[in-house]
Amino acid sequence: MQEKTKRHIVKSVSPGSIAQEMEIAVKDKILAINNSPIEDIFDYQFLIQDEYIEVLVEKPDGGQWLLEIDKELDEDLGIEFENGLMDEYRHCQNKCIFCFIDQMPEGMRKTLYFKDDDSRLSFLQGNYVTLTNMSDHDIDRICRYHLSPINISFHTMNPLLRCKMLNNRFAGEALKKVDALNEAGIRMNGQIVLCKGVNDDSELVFSIRELMKYIPNLESVSVVPVGLSKYREGLYPLEPFGKEDARKTLDIIHDFQRECFEKYGVHFVHASDEWYILAEEEMPGEERYDGYLQLENGVGMIRLLLDEFHEELTKRESREGFPNKEYRGELSMATGLLAYPYIKEMTLELMRAYPNIKIYLYPITNFFFGEQITVSGLLTGQDIRTQLAGKELGERLLLPQNVLRSGENVFLDDLTLHDLEKALQVPVNIVKSSGHDFINTILQPWAV
Repeated sequence: MQEKTKRHIVKSVSPGSIAQEMEIAVKDKILAINNSPIEDIFDYQFLIQDEYIEVLVEKPDGGQWLLEIDKELDEDLGIEFENGLMDEYRHCQNKCIFCFIDQMPEGMRKTLYFKDDDSRLSFLQGNYVTLTNMSDHDIDRICRYHLSPINISFHTMNPLLRCKMLNNRFAGEALKKVDALNEAGIRMNGQIVLCKGVNDDSELVFSIRELMKYIPNLESVSVVPVGLSKYREGLYPLEPFGKEDARKTLDIIHDFQRECFEKYGVHFVHASDEWYILAEEEMPGEERYDGYLQLENGVGMIRLLLDEFHEELTKRESREGFPNKEYRGELSMATGLLAYPYIKEMTLELMRAYPNIKIYLYPITNFFFGEQITVSGLLTGQDIRTQLAGKELGERLLLPQNVLRSGENVFLDDLTLHDLEKALQVPVNIVKSSGHDFINTILQPWAV
């Protein structure tokens, strides 16, 4: 193991923690625990579980302390590290035919071009991994530490087709690692990015049938349509799905849902919201989503949003009585084309309940990545700015939270929230993802 991977630098120490009591400080380096080197965050978390541990610390002046610590079982030391993973991030070795990073234009922020395929980020952040980057050592550690759940990008259970789709000759063989995870009782969630004429129709049927063999450890599988930007020159020729394609895909998924629910009491395989919109079919009820295990893949987001919206509105109606004319003001909202019809339904309903509130709602077309990209999470600041210029915006503009980079006020194209406010001459409020937040963010400044 390289020396740098053994020296994990302390970023902060929690007040009142064991680390503070033992005089561990910022810039100290944790070298080993119980005489064992630390490969990454999982080794660290596993090694500190015992009631008695010995921690080797190196101070900034080079001096080394061996700390003997008595503590409660599983009690944390209270340390945050400069590198949260405590190791280098693993770059994806695949060249998937559907990879969205390959479909981005040149000149964007460097971090946007980084392809991760790191199983550790699956546990820490919910990322999906293909398993092609995982060694037998990685699998052994997951099973030994019993880390769950892991999110896996299957795409197909046909080994030869998987090699073709991932452009990796080991991609088919990597599926055998699922057997080891399953035998160890590791909980899993799966994902299939569906590509027209590649892994759909009979291939999709085969894949779902094979994946059902891993129930109950494989808790859910989402099926999402490939996202196609306008920057695909030189890439594998993929076509967008149409209305009839979507209906055929939903028929396959619904048939399996019925079978799985009858056999296992769960629906197991789920279609992302795009399929229902494309097929012009109504979103399923809450009970079909098995507790919304695949929200991050756009599965059930609209159903949950609508249900939360109506729950909040009903609660307010019982408390305030409708229509409520005491709230008054004007504002604007912008969203992607995918959610626009549902946001429109919500805004109209809210304006009926609060007749002195005016909401201007604008759908934003994604000219930056291409008009086939309809999710709000891939909207850029420049598209929002250009398409809202000169429009009625009211006292403030509301945007969905996912248009910004996580934890920052920056859009994908590096335009900042401040830049947008300055260009449009209106304050911008960010709306979180729930239906409750939707109503509360609109009404709060005018609360009586």
